Amino acid sequence: MKRVVVTGMGVISPIGLDYAAFADSLKQGRVGIGPITKIDVAESPIKLAAQANGFDPEAAGVPKKEIRRMDTYCQFAMAAAKQAVDMSGLDTAALNPRRFGVIVGSGIGGMETFERDVVGMYEKGGFRIAPLFIPMMIGNIAAGNIAIMLGAKGICTSVVTACTTSANCIGEAYRHIKHGYSDVIVAGGAEATITRGAIAGFAALKALSPATDPARASIPFDKERNGFVMGEGAGIVVLENYGNAIARGATIYAEIVGYGTNCDAYHMTAPSPDGAGAADCMLDAMAEAGITPADVGYINAHGTSTQLNDSAETMAVKRAFGDAAGSVYISSTKSMTGHLLGAAGAIETIACIAALKGGFIPPTMGYKTPDADCDLNYSPNAATPAEFDYALTNSLGFGGHNASLCIKK
Repeated sequence: MKRVVVTGMGVISPIGLDYAAFADSLKQGRVGIGPITKIDVAESPIKLAAQANGFDPEAAGVPKKEIRRMDTYCQFAMAAAKQAVDMSGLDTAALNPRRFGVIVGSGIGGMETFERDVVGMYEKGGFRIAPLFIPMMIGNIAAGNIAIMLGAKGICTSVVTACTTSANCIGEAYRHIKHGYSDVIVAGGAEATITRGAIAGFAALKALSPATDPARASIPFDKERNGFVMGEGAGIVVLENYGNAIARGATIYAEIVGYGTNCDAYHMTAPSPDGAGAADCMLDAMAEAGITPADVGYINAHGTSTQLNDSAETMAVKRAFGDAAGSVYISSTKSMTGHLLGAAGAIETIACIAALKGGFIPPTMGYKTPDADCDLNYSPNAATPAEFDYALTNSLGFGGHNASLCIKK
Protein backbone atom coordinates (compact mmCIF):
# COMPACT_ATOMS: atom_id res chain seq x y z
CA MET A 1 0.00 0.00 0.00
CA LYS A 2 1.23 3.48 -0.89
CA ARG A 3 1.06 6.52 1.35
CA VAL A 4 -0.91 9.40 -0.17
CA VAL A 5 0.02 13.01 0.45
CA VAL A 6 -1.30 16.43 -0.51
CA THR A 7 1.26 18.51 -2.39
CA GLY A 8 -0.94 21.27 -3.81
CA MET A 9 -4.23 23.04 -3.11
CA GLY A 10 -6.43 25.40 -5.09
CA VAL A 11 -9.45 27.31 -3.83
CA ILE A 12 -12.09 29.55 -5.37
CA SER A 13 -14.48 30.46 -2.57
CA PRO A 14 -16.63 33.22 -1.07
CA ILE A 15 -13.89 33.87 1.52
CA GLY A 16 -10.83 33.73 -0.69
CA LEU A 17 -9.85 33.16 -4.29
CA ASP A 18 -6.71 31.18 -3.45
CA TYR A 19 -5.43 28.97 -0.63
CA ALA A 20 -3.63 31.72 1.29
CA ALA A 21 -6.63 34.06 1.35
CA PHE A 22 -8.98 31.19 2.22
CA ALA A 23 -6.82 29.98 5.11
CA ASP A 24 -6.46 33.49 6.50
CA SER A 25 -10.22 34.04 6.33
CA LEU A 26 -10.83 30.82 8.24
CA LYS A 27 -8.49 31.99 10.98
CA GLN A 28 -10.03 35.46 11.10
CA GLY A 29 -13.62 34.19 11.02
CA ARG A 30 -14.58 36.15 7.93
CA VAL A 31 -18.12 35.53 6.70
CA GLY A 32 -18.52 35.54 2.92
CA ILE A 33 -22.31 35.83 2.91
CA GLY A 34 -24.09 38.87 1.49
CA PRO A 35 -26.90 40.07 -0.76
CA ILE A 36 -27.36 38.13 -3.99
CA THR A 37 -26.18 40.25 -6.93
CA LYS A 38 -25.69 37.60 -9.63
CA ILE A 39 -29.41 37.26 -10.29
CA ASP A 40 -32.52 39.35 -9.67
CA VAL A 41 -34.15 38.12 -6.46
CA ALA A 42 -36.81 40.81 -6.13
CA GLU A 43 -39.54 38.17 -6.30
CA SER A 44 -37.65 35.52 -4.32
CA PRO A 45 -37.89 34.94 -0.57
CA ILE A 46 -34.15 34.17 -0.62
CA LYS A 47 -31.99 37.29 -0.51
CA LEU A 48 -28.56 36.08 0.62
CA ALA A 49 -25.86 33.82 -0.81
CA ALA A 50 -22.11 33.32 -0.54
CA GLN A 51 -20.72 34.50 -3.89
CA ALA A 52 -17.16 34.15 -5.14
CA ASN A 53 -16.98 37.88 -5.67
CA GLY A 54 -14.06 39.18 -7.70
CA PHE A 55 -13.46 35.96 -9.61
CA ASP A 56 -12.01 36.70 -13.06
CA PRO A 57 -11.42 33.52 -15.06
CA GLU A 58 -8.89 35.12 -17.40
CA ALA A 59 -6.87 36.58 -14.51
CA ALA A 60 -7.10 33.17 -12.82
CA GLY A 61 -5.36 31.53 -15.76
CA VAL A 62 -8.26 30.03 -17.69
CA PRO A 63 -7.34 30.37 -21.39
CA LYS A 64 -9.25 33.33 -22.85
CA LYS A 65 -10.46 31.44 -25.91
CA GLU A 66 -11.87 28.67 -23.68
CA ILE A 67 -13.79 30.85 -21.21
CA ARG A 68 -16.86 31.27 -23.41
CA ARG A 69 -16.86 27.50 -23.98
CA MET A 70 -17.14 26.74 -20.26
CA ASP A 71 -19.93 27.06 -17.72
CA THR A 72 -18.94 29.03 -14.61
CA TYR A 73 -18.60 25.86 -12.56
CA CYS A 74 -15.99 24.60 -15.02
CA GLN A 75 -14.15 27.94 -14.94
CA PHE A 76 -13.98 27.64 -11.14
CA ALA A 77 -12.61 24.11 -11.43
CA MET A 78 -10.00 25.04 -14.02
CA ALA A 79 -8.77 28.00 -11.98
CA ALA A 80 -8.52 25.97 -8.77
CA ALA A 81 -6.77 23.10 -10.57
CA LYS A 82 -4.19 25.48 -11.99
CA GLN A 83 -3.55 26.90 -8.52
CA ALA A 84 -3.16 23.42 -7.05
CA VAL A 85 -0.74 22.20 -9.71
CA ASP A 86 1.30 25.43 -9.52
CA MET A 87 1.49 25.08 -5.73
CA SER A 88 2.61 21.46 -6.06
CA GLY A 89 5.57 22.35 -8.26
CA LEU A 90 4.80 19.38 -10.50
CA ASP A 91 6.43 19.21 -13.90
CA THR A 92 3.42 17.63 -15.52
CA ALA A 93 5.32 17.01 -18.75
CA ALA A 94 7.76 14.77 -16.86
CA LEU A 95 5.03 12.54 -15.39
CA ASN A 96 4.00 9.22 -16.87
CA PRO A 97 0.70 10.48 -18.35
CA ARG A 98 -0.98 7.10 -17.92
CA ARG A 99 -0.37 7.25 -14.16
CA PHE A 100 -1.52 10.87 -13.87
CA GLY A 101 -5.27 11.26 -13.37
CA VAL A 102 -8.15 13.60 -12.62
CA ILE A 103 -11.18 12.90 -10.41
CA VAL A 104 -13.23 16.10 -10.21
CA GLY A 105 -17.00 16.28 -9.85
CA SER A 106 -19.96 18.61 -9.53
CA GLY A 107 -23.17 17.90 -7.71
CA ILE A 108 -25.29 19.69 -10.30
CA GLY A 109 -23.02 20.65 -13.20
CA GLY A 110 -23.61 23.47 -15.67
CA MET A 111 -26.79 24.89 -14.17
CA GLU A 112 -26.18 28.39 -15.57
CA THR A 113 -25.79 27.00 -19.08
CA PHE A 114 -28.83 24.77 -18.74
CA GLU A 115 -31.12 27.57 -17.58
CA ARG A 116 -29.91 30.15 -20.08
CA ASP A 117 -30.00 27.97 -23.18
CA VAL A 118 -33.17 26.02 -22.46
CA VAL A 119 -35.13 29.14 -21.50
CA GLY A 120 -33.80 30.86 -24.63
CA MET A 121 -34.87 27.95 -26.82
CA TYR A 122 -38.41 27.92 -25.45
CA GLU A 123 -38.74 31.69 -25.70
CA LYS A 124 -37.65 31.66 -29.35
CA GLY A 125 -39.58 28.51 -30.23
CA GLY A 126 -38.35 25.58 -32.26
CA PHE A 127 -35.39 23.35 -31.45
CA ARG A 128 -32.39 25.61 -31.99
CA ILE A 129 -29.89 25.69 -29.12
CA ALA A 130 -26.22 26.60 -28.69
CA PRO A 131 -23.87 24.03 -30.31
CA LEU A 132 -21.89 23.61 -27.07
CA PHE A 133 -24.97 23.33 -24.84
CA ILE A 134 -24.35 19.68 -23.94
CA PRO A 135 -20.57 19.77 -23.29
CA MET A 136 -20.91 22.97 -21.24
CA MET A 137 -23.72 21.54 -19.13
CA ILE A 138 -22.59 18.03 -18.25
CA GLY A 139 -21.04 17.40 -14.86
CA ASN A 140 -17.97 15.48 -16.02
CA ILE A 141 -16.66 18.18 -18.32
CA ALA A 142 -14.56 19.91 -15.65
CA ALA A 143 -12.59 16.70 -15.15
CA GLY A 144 -12.17 16.33 -18.90
CA ASN A 145 -11.03 19.91 -19.41
CA ILE A 146 -8.56 19.71 -16.52
CA ALA A 147 -7.11 16.51 -17.98
CA ILE A 148 -6.73 18.19 -21.37
CA MET A 149 -5.04 21.22 -19.79
CA LEU A 150 -2.59 19.04 -17.84
CA GLY A 151 -2.05 16.19 -20.30
CA ALA A 152 -3.32 13.67 -17.73
CA LYS A 153 -4.11 10.42 -19.55
CA GLY A 154 -4.75 8.17 -16.56
CA ILE A 155 -8.05 7.78 -14.75
CA CYS A 156 -10.40 10.66 -15.57
CA THR A 157 -13.77 10.43 -13.91
CA SER A 158 -16.40 12.25 -11.88
CA VAL A 159 -18.28 11.12 -8.81
CA VAL A 160 -21.74 12.67 -8.49
CA THR A 161 -23.18 12.23 -5.01
CA ALA A 162 -24.87 15.59 -4.37
CA CYS A 163 -23.20 17.37 -1.44
CA THR A 164 -20.82 14.46 -0.88
CA THR A 165 -19.42 14.70 -4.43
CA SER A 166 -15.98 16.20 -3.88
CA ALA A 167 -15.32 14.28 -0.66
CA ASN A 168 -15.96 11.10 -2.62
CA CYS A 169 -13.75 12.35 -5.47
CA ILE A 170 -10.86 12.88 -3.05
CA GLY A 171 -11.54 9.59 -1.28
CA GLU A 172 -11.61 7.60 -4.51
CA ALA A 173 -8.43 9.33 -5.70
CA TYR A 174 -6.79 8.46 -2.38
CA ARG A 175 -7.70 4.79 -2.81
CA HIS A 176 -6.54 4.76 -6.45
CA ILE A 177 -3.08 5.96 -5.45
CA LYS A 178 -2.96 3.89 -2.26
CA HIS A 179 -3.54 0.68 -4.20
CA GLY A 180 -0.95 1.53 -6.79
CA TYR A 181 -3.04 2.37 -9.86
CA SER A 182 -1.88 6.00 -10.13
CA ASP A 183 1.03 8.16 -8.98
CA VAL A 184 -0.65 11.60 -9.06
CA ILE A 185 -4.33 12.59 -9.17
CA VAL A 186 -5.89 16.04 -9.25
CA ALA A 187 -9.10 15.72 -7.22
CA GLY A 188 -11.96 17.80 -5.90
CA GLY A 189 -15.12 19.53 -7.05
CA ALA A 190 -16.76 22.70 -8.30
CA GLU A 191 -20.22 24.25 -8.22
CA ALA A 192 -21.92 27.38 -9.59
CA THR A 193 -25.56 27.28 -8.53
CA ILE A 194 -26.43 30.84 -7.62
CA THR A 195 -29.00 30.75 -10.41
CA ARG A 196 -32.74 31.30 -10.53
CA GLY A 197 -33.49 27.61 -10.96
CA ALA A 198 -31.21 26.42 -8.18
CA ILE A 199 -32.30 29.10 -5.71
CA ALA A 200 -35.96 28.48 -6.52
CA GLY A 201 -35.56 24.71 -6.37
CA PHE A 202 -33.84 24.57 -3.01
CA ALA A 203 -36.20 27.24 -1.64
CA ALA A 204 -39.16 25.10 -2.70
CA LEU A 205 -37.67 22.29 -0.62
CA LYS A 206 -37.54 24.69 2.35
CA ALA A 207 -33.80 24.01 2.47
CA LEU A 208 -32.53 27.60 2.10
CA SER A 209 -32.41 30.21 4.84
CA PRO A 210 -34.74 33.19 4.26
CA ALA A 211 -32.62 35.31 6.63
CA THR A 212 -31.70 38.84 5.61
CA ASP A 213 -28.91 39.36 8.16
CA PRO A 214 -25.64 37.83 6.84
CA ALA A 215 -24.45 37.29 10.41
CA ARG A 216 -27.51 35.17 11.26
CA ALA A 217 -28.06 33.32 7.99
CA SER A 218 -25.74 30.29 8.06
CA ILE A 219 -25.71 29.44 11.76
CA PRO A 220 -24.95 25.71 12.10
CA PHE A 221 -25.94 24.02 15.36
CA ASP A 222 -27.73 27.17 16.59
CA LYS A 223 -31.28 26.59 17.80
CA GLU A 224 -32.54 29.33 15.46
CA ARG A 225 -31.03 27.80 12.30
CA ASN A 226 -33.50 27.77 9.43
CA GLY A 227 -31.72 26.54 6.32
CA PHE A 228 -28.46 26.68 4.43
CA VAL A 229 -26.99 29.55 2.43
CA MET A 230 -26.05 28.81 -1.19
CA GLY A 231 -22.33 29.11 -1.92
CA GLU A 232 -20.21 28.71 -5.03
CA GLY A 233 -16.63 27.95 -6.00
CA ALA A 234 -14.19 25.06 -6.22
CA GLY A 235 -11.69 23.12 -4.17
CA ILE A 236 -8.94 21.05 -5.79
CA VAL A 237 -6.05 19.09 -4.26
CA VAL A 238 -3.06 17.38 -5.82
CA LEU A 239 -2.74 13.91 -4.30
CA GLU A 240 0.54 12.11 -4.80
CA ASN A 241 2.30 8.90 -3.94
CA TYR A 242 4.51 9.77 -0.94
CA GLY A 243 7.60 8.20 -2.51
CA ASN A 244 7.05 10.17 -5.69
CA ALA A 245 6.69 13.41 -3.72
CA ILE A 246 9.84 12.78 -1.67
CA ALA A 247 11.86 11.86 -4.75
CA ARG A 248 11.13 15.17 -6.43
CA GLY A 249 11.58 17.24 -3.23
CA ALA A 250 7.97 18.35 -3.03
CA THR A 251 6.50 20.24 -0.10
CA ILE A 252 4.03 17.97 1.68
CA TYR A 253 1.09 19.79 3.28
CA ALA A 254 -0.79 16.83 4.75
CA GLU A 255 -1.43 13.13 4.36
CA ILE A 256 -4.76 11.45 3.61
CA VAL A 257 -4.88 8.39 5.85
CA GLY A 258 -8.49 7.22 5.93
CA TYR A 259 -11.76 7.25 4.01
CA GLY A 260 -15.23 6.02 4.80
CA THR A 261 -18.30 6.16 2.57
CA ASN A 262 -21.76 4.59 2.67
CA CYS A 263 -25.48 5.27 2.37
CA ASP A 264 -28.18 5.82 4.99
CA ALA A 265 -30.74 4.07 2.76
CA TYR A 266 -33.30 6.05 4.70
CA HIS A 267 -34.77 9.05 2.82
CA MET A 268 -34.32 10.99 -0.41
CA THR A 269 -33.38 14.29 1.25
CA ALA A 270 -33.29 13.81 5.03
CA PRO A 271 -30.42 12.21 6.97
CA SER A 272 -31.11 9.27 9.23
CA PRO A 273 -32.00 10.88 12.60
CA ASP A 274 -29.84 8.44 14.55
CA GLY A 275 -26.72 9.42 12.58
CA ALA A 276 -25.75 5.77 12.13
CA GLY A 277 -24.47 6.07 8.56
CA ALA A 278 -22.34 9.13 9.21
CA ALA A 279 -21.02 7.54 12.40
CA ASP A 280 -19.96 4.43 10.50
CA CYS A 281 -18.15 6.61 7.96
CA MET A 282 -16.13 8.29 10.69
CA LEU A 283 -15.36 4.94 12.30
CA ASP A 284 -14.28 3.47 8.94
CA ALA A 285 -12.03 6.45 8.20
CA MET A 286 -10.41 6.21 11.64
CA ALA A 287 -9.99 2.45 11.33
CA GLU A 288 -8.20 2.82 7.99
CA ALA A 289 -5.99 5.48 9.56
CA GLY A 290 -5.23 3.19 12.49
CA ILE A 291 -6.35 5.67 15.11
CA THR A 292 -9.02 6.00 17.81
CA PRO A 293 -11.42 8.88 18.52
CA ALA A 294 -9.06 10.14 21.20
CA ASP A 295 -6.47 10.86 18.49
CA VAL A 296 -8.75 13.20 16.51
CA GLY A 297 -8.27 16.86 17.35
CA TYR A 298 -10.85 18.40 15.05
CA ILE A 299 -13.97 17.48 13.10
CA ASN A 300 -15.00 19.71 10.21
CA ALA A 301 -18.72 19.00 10.33
CA HIS A 302 -21.03 18.94 7.34
CA GLY A 303 -23.01 21.40 9.47
CA THR A 304 -25.44 22.86 6.94
CA SER A 305 -27.52 25.02 9.33
CA THR A 306 -30.63 22.94 8.66
CA GLN A 307 -32.60 21.53 11.55
CA LEU A 308 -32.38 17.88 10.53
CA ASN A 309 -28.74 17.78 9.41
CA ASP A 310 -27.19 19.38 12.46
CA SER A 311 -29.06 17.30 15.04
CA ALA A 312 -28.39 14.06 13.10
CA GLU A 313 -24.71 14.88 12.72
CA THR A 314 -24.45 15.60 16.43
CA MET A 315 -25.91 12.15 17.07
CA ALA A 316 -23.40 10.68 14.61
CA VAL A 317 -20.43 12.19 16.45
CA LYS A 318 -21.76 10.86 19.75
CA ARG A 319 -22.17 7.36 18.28
CA ALA A 320 -18.71 7.33 16.72
CA PHE A 321 -16.76 9.08 19.46
CA GLY A 322 -18.48 7.89 22.62
CA ASP A 323 -16.92 9.48 25.69
CA ALA A 324 -14.58 11.54 23.49
CA ALA A 325 -17.47 13.34 21.75
CA GLY A 326 -17.63 16.08 24.36
CA SER A 327 -13.97 16.99 24.15
CA VAL A 328 -13.25 17.01 20.40
CA TYR A 329 -13.32 20.38 18.66
CA ILE A 330 -16.06 20.60 16.02
CA SER A 331 -16.94 23.43 13.66
CA SER A 332 -18.84 24.11 10.46
CA THR A 333 -16.97 26.35 8.05
CA LYS A 334 -20.23 26.66 6.10
CA SER A 335 -20.98 29.41 8.62
CA MET A 336 -18.42 31.42 6.61
CA THR A 337 -18.49 29.96 3.10
CA GLY A 338 -22.12 28.98 2.77
CA HIS A 339 -22.82 25.56 1.27
CA LEU A 340 -20.88 24.84 -1.92
CA LEU A 341 -22.89 21.66 -2.57
CA GLY A 342 -20.68 19.36 -4.66
CA ALA A 343 -17.57 21.43 -3.92
CA ALA A 344 -18.12 21.54 -0.15
CA GLY A 345 -16.18 18.39 0.76
CA ALA A 346 -13.10 19.56 -1.11
CA ILE A 347 -12.88 23.05 0.35
CA GLU A 348 -13.56 21.58 3.78
CA THR A 349 -10.73 19.09 3.31
CA ILE A 350 -8.52 22.08 2.52
CA ALA A 351 -9.90 23.83 5.63
CA CYS A 352 -8.74 20.86 7.72
CA ILE A 353 -5.27 21.08 6.18
CA ALA A 354 -5.13 24.82 6.92
CA ALA A 355 -6.13 24.10 10.53
CA LEU A 356 -3.55 21.31 10.93
CA LYS A 357 -0.80 23.47 9.44
CA GLY A 358 -1.77 26.67 11.20
CA GLY A 359 -2.47 25.22 14.65
CA PHE A 360 -6.02 26.54 14.99
CA ILE A 361 -9.64 25.43 15.00
CA PRO A 362 -11.78 27.31 12.45
CA PRO A 363 -14.81 28.82 14.18
CA THR A 364 -18.51 28.26 13.71
CA MET A 365 -19.49 31.86 13.12
CA GLY A 366 -22.88 33.34 14.01
CA TYR A 367 -23.48 30.87 16.84
CA LYS A 368 -25.70 32.46 19.51
CA THR A 369 -28.51 30.28 20.84
CA PRO A 370 -27.71 26.78 22.17
CA ASP A 371 -29.88 23.85 21.12
CA ALA A 372 -30.49 20.92 23.46
CA ASP A 373 -30.21 18.59 20.46
CA CYS A 374 -26.81 20.03 19.49
CA ASP A 375 -24.80 20.00 22.69
CA LEU A 376 -21.17 19.46 21.66
CA ASN A 377 -18.21 21.85 21.35
CA TYR A 378 -18.84 23.76 18.10
CA SER A 379 -15.98 26.25 18.54
CA PRO A 380 -18.21 29.32 18.36
CA ASN A 381 -17.38 32.71 16.85
CA ALA A 382 -13.58 32.83 17.06
CA ALA A 383 -10.71 30.60 16.01
CA THR A 384 -9.16 28.57 18.82
CA PRO A 385 -5.39 27.94 18.98
CA ALA A 386 -4.80 24.18 19.01
CA GLU A 387 -2.07 21.76 18.00
CA PHE A 388 -3.32 18.40 16.79
CA ASP A 389 -2.28 15.62 14.42
CA TYR A 390 -5.53 14.29 12.94
CA ALA A 391 -8.71 15.87 11.56
CA LEU A 392 -11.90 14.43 10.11
CA THR A 393 -14.16 16.09 7.58
CA ASN A 394 -17.73 14.91 7.07
CA SER A 395 -19.95 15.25 4.01
CA LEU A 396 -23.60 14.19 3.77
CA GLY A 397 -25.69 14.36 0.61
CA PHE A 398 -29.21 13.99 -0.75
CA GLY A 399 -29.85 10.34 -1.50
CA GLY A 400 -28.37 9.33 1.85
CA HIS A 401 -24.74 9.59 0.72
CA ASN A 402 -22.13 9.92 3.49
CA ALA A 403 -18.36 10.33 3.39
CA SER A 404 -15.59 11.03 5.89
CA LEU A 405 -11.93 11.72 5.21
CA CYS A 406 -9.19 11.45 7.81
CA ILE A 407 -6.31 13.88 7.32
CA LYS A 408 -2.98 13.72 9.13
CA LYS A 409 -0.61 16.57 9.87
